[in-house]
Amino acid sequence: MLERDASHLFDEDLRLFRQTVRRFVEREFSPRVEEFEDAGKVARDFWLKMGEAGFLCPGIPEEFGGLGLDFRFNAILNEELTYAMMSDSVTLQSDITMPYLLHYASDELNARWLPGMLSGETVSAIAMTEPGAGSDLQGVRTTARRDGDEYVINGSKTFITNGQNADVIITVCKTEPELGAKGTSLILVEADRAGFERGRNLDKVGQWMADTSELFFNDVRVPAGNLIGQENRGFIYLVSELAQERLSISITAQTAAQRAYDEAVAFTRERKAFGKAIIDFQNTRFTLADIKAKLQVGWAHLDWAIERHVRGELTAEEAAASKYWHTEMQWLACDAALQLHGGAGYMNEYPIARIWRDARVRRIYGGSSEIMRELVGRSL
Repeated sequence: MLERDASHLFDEDLRLFRQTVRRFVEREFSPRVEEFEDAGKVARDFWLKMGEAGFLCPGIPEEFGGLGLDFRFNAILNEELTYAMMSDSVTLQSDITMPYLLHYASDELNARWLPGMLSGETVSAIAMTEPGAGSDLQGVRTTARRDGDEYVINGSKTFITNGQNADVIITVCKTEPELGAKGTSLILVEADRAGFERGRNLDKVGQWMADTSELFFNDVRVPAGNLIGQENRGFIYLVSELAQERLSISITAQTAAQRAYDEAVAFTRERKAFGKAIIDFQNTRFTLADIKAKLQVGWAHLDWAIERHVRGELTAEEAAASKYWHTEMQWLACDAALQLHGGAGYMNEYPIARIWRDARVRRIYGGSSEIMRELVGRSL
């Protein structure tokens, strides 16, 4: 069980919220982990249950049917779902895609789509990455050409989370390619538009229950009103919102590292070698002590970062540093925890195997560790 009640971030109302979330996860999610893993996506009925329970998009304001809660509620949902070993899919809607609509889209678009995102009837994705453009979004080649009252979109995207489930896709396009990054726009594309196609659900090393897809746009026509914010301002919007995305990834990384540590402690207490419990060997205790110390530092830093974000003070460089540190720490913790399981750790029947394989991608998506260091370095 994740122990977070001691954090100064959470008052009594938030602690009660966590208990409600935890009971829901134990009842509705944990028994279905294998089902979702085998299917390669989280079932749509689970999205509806999340919505019915009020666990999607806490930040949506009252005018669109929400409660307008701050990011601490997102953090609790992220922590509890990740500790239960959910891949990064449902939280993407609350932490990453919804804010683009809320902060930049027209009232008409928000009135049309936010209530469904809140209820789980609408699943969203954001299409940034392309075969030739990953962490460097300036390399995007998908185009959106204005034709009267419509945009005509052409291009392809890859590694798109929620790609199979998504009803709406926030698509990063070049509306004026000759301007480079300054010609980038965000346009909402409904999945039932003519010319839009989903590719295969990609076969990944980990994060099996997150439907990660290729998407294709072949002369897809959407109304000009589907433009999110202003034309050619998309890159600015992306930079502004990436801080929350990277903080969200930091939370999942820290929480998964905690689960890996907890699994290792439980396993080494029970497993014996040479007549004594594995945890009684000095090497085991030192390895676990090293992870525990890093977790202690990590939770303190995460509380600091979340608090700054709630106040609107977390900078892009701070978020990049957070994403870099927590995902790198997670990988070290998960790998060490698996090693302490011995051969059992390499067996998929043990939770540590799933935690380990799901960890690897967090050093890549949301901006690779190398790019995070570059962003931090530019601020020196």
